[in-house]
Amino acid sequence: MVLVLSSWIFSVHVFVSFLLLISCGIIYGTETDILCLKNIKNSIQDPNNYLTSSWNFNNNTEGYICRFNGVECWHPDENKVLNLKLSNMGLKGQFPRGIINCSSLTGLDLSVNDLSGSIPDDISSLLKYVTSLDLSSNAFSEEIPDNLANCTYLNSIKLNQNQLTGQIPLRLGTLTRIKTFDVSDNLLTGQIPNFTDGTVSVNYANNPGLCGGSLGVCKPNGSSKSNTAVIAGAAVGAVTLAALGLGVVMFFFVRRGAYRKKEEDPEGNKWARSLKGTKAIKVSLFEKSVSKMKLSDLMKATNNFSNSNIIGTGRTGTVYKATLEDGTAFMVKRLQESQHSEKEFMSEMETLGSVKHRNLVPLLGFCVAKKERLLVFKNMPNGMLNDHLHPADGVCTLDWPSRLKIAIGAAKGFAWLHHSCNPRIIHRNISSKCILLDEDFEPKISDFGLARLMNPLDTHLSTFVNGEFGEFGYVAPEYTKTLVATPKGDVFSFGTVLLELVTGERPANVSRAPETFKGNLAEWIAELTSNSELHNAIDESLVNKGDDNELFQFLKVACNCVTPNPKERPTMFEVYQFLRAIGSKYNFTTEDEILVPEDISANNMDELIVASEGK
Repeated sequence: MVLVLSSWIFSVHVFVSFLLLISCGIIYGTETDILCLKNIKNSIQDPNNYLTSSWNFNNNTEGYICRFNGVECWHPDENKVLNLKLSNMGLKGQFPRGIINCSSLTGLDLSVNDLSGSIPDDISSLLKYVTSLDLSSNAFSEEIPDNLANCTYLNSIKLNQNQLTGQIPLRLGTLTRIKTFDVSDNLLTGQIPNFTDGTVSVNYANNPGLCGGSLGVCKPNGSSKSNTAVIAGAAVGAVTLAALGLGVVMFFFVRRGAYRKKEEDPEGNKWARSLKGTKAIKVSLFEKSVSKMKLSDLMKATNNFSNSNIIGTGRTGTVYKATLEDGTAFMVKRLQESQHSEKEFMSEMETLGSVKHRNLVPLLGFCVAKKERLLVFKNMPNGMLNDHLHPADGVCTLDWPSRLKIAIGAAKGFAWLHHSCNPRIIHRNISSKCILLDEDFEPKISDFGLARLMNPLDTHLSTFVNGEFGEFGYVAPEYTKTLVATPKGDVFSFGTVLLELVTGERPANVSRAPETFKGNLAEWIAELTSNSELHNAIDESLVNKGDDNELFQFLKVACNCVTPNPKERPTMFEVYQFLRAIGSKYNFTTEDEILVPEDISANNMDELIVASEGK
C-alpha cells in the first residue's frame, strides 16, 4: 500500500512538473501573443475596419484578445492564440511577419483577401506548430518556398487562386501528416511532388505547366536550337554522329536498367529489401488455428509489401493485404517507428494478443525483423467504414439499419475497451477508418492496441505534443489544452463517427455548409443547433422512409458525445446503451451480450493519464 501511494505521489509530482514545463515551453504566450496581434494589425491594411473595430488593446483582463474578430484561443480566459481565422475581410498588404510572436498558433486562415507579395522564405520559423495553412484566394506571387516543407505538422495546405509561379517544392511530398494540398488556379510549372501517403487530397487544376503523377509524364525541354547551333552541329561530321549514336544506345541501356530496377522495387522500399536476410524469422502467433508462418511467407503474401497491396494508411502505420498460396487472406500492418525496445514491444504484444472481443479485429500474430514491427490481423473483406460512407463516386449505399447496426456494434466494442477490458484501454485514434467491416458488415475495431494502455495504478504521462492529436476532425477540443488522453476524448471522437453515419458528411469538410464556414463537422452541428436547424443535418437519403424518429434520436446521442465540455459527455457504456435502445426492434444484440461494468459512472476514469512511452 505504501509503495502504491509513493508511486502515485511521484506520478502526480511528474505530472505537475510536466504542466509547469508546458506552461513555460511549448504552449507559452500571453504577452508575445498580444504583441503578435498588434504587429499584424499594424502591418496590414484593413479597409473594411474588421480589425480596427474589434482589435482594441486598451484592456488588461486575461483572455480579452479571445473576443477579437477571427481570434480563437487555447482557453477563453487566457491570452494564448490557437487559431487565426481572418478570411474574407478585404485585408491588403504582405504576409504579416509579426505572426512569429503567436508562438502557440496551430491554424492560420488568411483566405479571400487581397494580400500580395511572396510567401516568406523562412515560413517554418514563423509558423512552427501550424497544422492548417490557408492562403487561398489572394494575390501572392513568386515561388512556393522550399522551407514550407519544414512545417512538419501541417495537415492542410491551401494556396489555390493566387499568382504563384515556378515549381512546387518536391520536399512537400515528405510531409507525413498532410491530408489536403490545393494549389489550383496558379501559374505553377514542372514536376508535382510525390506524397508518401496515397490518401492525400490534392488539387493541381488550372496550372497548365504542371506534370508528373496523374498529370502525365514530364517532357524534357524541347526548345529549338538557334540557326548557328544547327549549322555548327551539322558540320561536326560522322565522328560526332557516331558518338551521338553511341550515347543514345547507352542512354536507353541505362534507362532500361533503371526501369527494370524500378519494376523490381516499385515503391523504392529500402525497408522491405533490407528484410531479405531475415526471411527465416518466425511469426509469433496467438491463434492455434492459424498455420505457422515465417517472415518469408508474409513477404510473398504481400508481394514484397508492394504498393498495390496497400489497403490503408494512418498515423500508426500502413496496412497491406496478404494472400497465402492456399488462398487464405489476412492483413499485415507495418507500424510507424516506435520508441519501444524490442523487449517492451514483445511484452505489449503479448498483452494485446489476449485482448479479444467480437467487435475487435483479431490480432493473429506479430513479427520483429531488425527495426521493423509487423502485425498480422484477420482479414476484413468489406474494408473500412470510411470507404463506405465516403466512396469515390460520392454515393453512400448503406441504408439506415446497416448504419445503426455498425454504430451499435462499434459502441459495444469501445465500451468493452473502456469498462470491461483488463487492462482498460483508451483508443486515442477513433475515426471511421479504424472501424472495419467483416463479410456480414459486423463492425470490428482496429488499432485499439496501438494506443497507450490505461491502468489506474500506473499514472505516467502520455502527451500529444507536436500535433499528434489523432485524425483531423475527430480530436476532442480539450486535447489541445490538456495534452492528456481520456475516455471522454474517445467519446468525442466516436461521436464524430456517429455524426458521419447520420449526416453522411466528412469530419473535416462539410459539403452542405456555407462557403464561408471554415469549421469541422462537430462545429457545423453546434451552429445548426444554435439556429434550431439541427434536423437539416440528417442525410437526405435516409429521411421520409419511416425511420425519422430513430434518426433524430441517434443524432441527439451524437450531439451529446461532441459537446465541448467533456464532463457533460456520456460514458462509452452509456452511449452503447442509448444506441442499443434506439435499435431495439432490430434485435442486433442479445441479452447475454449486454455489458455491465462495475464502474458505470466512470467519474474516476476522467482523471486517468495514459501510460507514457517510457517509464
